[in-house]
Amino acid sequence: MSKSTNSAAIEAGLAKRHRQERRFRAYGLAALGFAGLMLVVLLVSIVRPGIGGFTRHELRLEVNTGPIIMQLKQGASEVNFHQLAYQSVEDSIADKSLNAAQHRQLLSLAGTFAAFDIKHAVLADKDVGKMLAQPMPSAAPLPPILTVWVPLADNADQFLKGHIDRHIDPSLRALNDQQIGWLDQWQKNGRIRSNINWDFFGRGDSRAPEAAGFLGSVVGSLLTLFICLGVALPVAVMAAITLEEFAKKTRVAEWLEIIINNLAAVPSIIYGLLGLSIYLQLFGMPRSSALVGGLTLAMLIMPVMIIAARASIRAVPPSMRLAAAGLGATPLQVVRHHVLPYAMPGILTGTILSICRALGETAPLLMIGMVAFVADIPRGPTDPATSMPVEIYLWASSPELGFIEKTSSAIIVLLVILLLLNGLAIRLRNRTQLTWQ
Repeated sequence: MSKSTNSAAIEAGLAKRHRQERRFRAYGLAALGFAGLMLVVLLVSIVRPGIGGFTRHELRLEVNTGPIIMQLKQGASEVNFHQLAYQSVEDSIADKSLNAAQHRQLLSLAGTFAAFDIKHAVLADKDVGKMLAQPMPSAAPLPPILTVWVPLADNADQFLKGHIDRHIDPSLRALNDQQIGWLDQWQKNGRIRSNINWDFFGRGDSRAPEAAGFLGSVVGSLLTLFICLGVALPVAVMAAITLEEFAKKTRVAEWLEIIINNLAAVPSIIYGLLGLSIYLQLFGMPRSSALVGGLTLAMLIMPVMIIAARASIRAVPPSMRLAAAGLGATPLQVVRHHVLPYAMPGILTGTILSICRALGETAPLLMIGMVAFVADIPRGPTDPATSMPVEIYLWASSPELGFIEKTSSAIIVLLVILLLLNGLAIRLRNRTQLTWQ
């Protein structure tokens, strides 16, 4: 074969390899582009409807406290704040000649907790407090007229946000023409404003969408997560150290390794059944509590954390162990002062993955009763609680438009909390890595 023929064959082979490399690079870039596109679609589908859940429309009411001053002197329980709220809503429209059906339709536009908001505003007003402090009622000063902003009902709020079309058939709308006319009248008179929905961040769950908050599930999730990590992390690290550093390589150790690897692949709902049978039925722990939820999730993530910790400990160079032992360190000192700090970044990486899984789990918590409706914010690990994924599941299964909107808002909060926790864990891992490596 001539020299020119060999050169041509080599050049053809090189050109073929270069084409293969370019195709491989193009496939990689296409995969990255597709993944990025799907991420953008996911974020847009969540953020776009979820932003509206952080705001709400409120109605301005003028509350006449004159008729209730004497009743307040006898105690707040003597005052019918629901009737006061109904009267304030009726005073906000021009037409006062309403029949019973129209009366109910008008009052349904105000939020479910309008009476409670008015009660809070009345009892917190300084002028009302001064009048109540007087030993005898007097003609002066006159009882104040309080301006109170109360949230509108879910249907009214969704209409003002543009989610209910006024031009469709009235039988298909959640509001009739007269209710829409009252809303238009309130808007024209400047009685409606859009404001941040602070109740979403400061209240527990509610049957009414306009009053439902996410704080209860956030507190429940954090309590569950702290208990879960408090139990799983020490046990997982100690188990990994024992299996890698101190346990003899016997048949029992091999079977333990197989069992741990298989437990990491068990469906999560099995752990829910295990928590139900052990913690609730056997030990009688409080149902639907963060304590039981944390212990159940600890069983779920413990095998994954053990596998990650063992891999990190196994990656420590043997020369480090030999050097420490050569200087007179005991096996325990070798592990405590050299192996464990060096393996800590990898252990924290496994912890981050476990946090992601535990924070997003729903099935085990459903089995132990954390799907129950919990309106109060839990104050301790034994109080009834729910978690963020369970709350999102409950809201997503509700038919009201407000709950559908709040579902996306809750997902945004869950993602933000997850990113913050992951950022904190990554920062701790990087600081540990810089310190010991």
